[in-house]
Amino acid sequence: MTAAQPPRRPTPAPPLDLAALVSDRSTRIIVCCGSGGVGKTTTSAALALAAAEAGREVVVLTIDPARRLAQSLGLVELDNEPRLVETPGAPGELHAMMLDMKRTFDDVVSAHSTPERAQVIFDNPFYQALSSSFAGTQEYMAMEKLGQLRASDRWDLVIVDTPPSRSALDFLDAPNRMSRFLDGTMIRLLTAPARAGGRAGVRFVGAGFLLFSRIISKILGGQLLNDISAFVSALDTMFGGFRERANATYELLRQPGTSFVVVAAPEPDALREASYFVDRLSTEGMPLAGLVLNRTHPPATTALSATRAEGAAEAVAEAGGRGSELAAGALRVHAERMTVATREQRLADRFTSAHPEVPVRTVPAAAGDVHDLDGLRVMGEALLAAEGDTGTGTPRSRVLPVRPQAG
Repeated sequence: MTAAQPPRRPTPAPPLDLAALVSDRSTRIIVCCGSGGVGKTTTSAALALAAAEAGREVVVLTIDPARRLAQSLGLVELDNEPRLVETPGAPGELHAMMLDMKRTFDDVVSAHSTPERAQVIFDNPFYQALSSSFAGTQEYMAMEKLGQLRASDRWDLVIVDTPPSRSALDFLDAPNRMSRFLDGTMIRLLTAPARAGGRAGVRFVGAGFLLFSRIISKILGGQLLNDISAFVSALDTMFGGFRERANATYELLRQPGTSFVVVAAPEPDALREASYFVDRLSTEGMPLAGLVLNRTHPPATTALSATRAEGAAEAVAEAGGRGSELAAGALRVHAERMTVATREQRLADRFTSAHPEVPVRTVPAAAGDVHDLDGLRVMGEALLAAEGDTGTGTPRSRVLPVRPQAG
């Protein structure tokens, strides 16, 4: 009777060469996306620092409202304007900023209308709500800001740190949502009188518009309808520009100069989200660089399995003698790490089986939180290291250096 064979592991994923990605001058946009709590913001900052130290002129844009990027870069705060990050000795430069959707919306209005019309828009209650808290505004303004940064000659690389979870790719939907909004029946009806010539236009549009107004007034309230109508009329001449710029940026994200990096931790939920992102990017025709499998826990050696380590620990403890407790404890710690590493490997194998074409880079967990340039530099070395295995290879026998604690 033939003994059962252990299940075959999938062919290892191709390695993700992030060093080549950040140093390649044809790479102009890197978008980091992933679920929350996987180190996506830190990965974005570490890649940005590595690119600056490779001679690139880099700006990193965070859309994550948690504001962790400033802390990682040693800055007190970030706002809607790029701030220079001090990187002594780097041949390039690094700037960082955080999206302020209201300021970005205000800037767009100011840039594409007269001062008088801009003030009318700013004073409109509906605009004030739309520009600060309306669902979808953040993603659309992210598209606007990304387009502005890419169009500038100031930087040759833009790195985008997106919001966590599935909202990370919502900004890809911004052009289509904007087009649907601008082409919607309600917007067309609200702008019809103005396009037809004021009060005369209302008479021209006729009873259909008046009936529509009465119905919507009952639903929304007369004042809100007036606010929306005034806002739409004031912004009418700008609608085409909104659509055109959003579509241009969307197409830019599909070009070879753009690369998406999906970040995940070796946990079931995070890797399910990673699979979602990979499938979504494929559907959208977006160029995927690969997966960063972050916060892995490779053991010091793979020569001793968890089972054998547990058995050895029991034997050492029973034998007693000098140092037996310490030796048994070390063996148990190794057994625990091997158990964790095996579980993480199984999850990574599952991802690679589903996406064998996706390059992978594994990054060991740091000893503590990364919150300064030294910590980012250490992580950057792990991200860009030439040697090492992929997410489906044997874990590297390496741990990140422990950053000395101040004081």
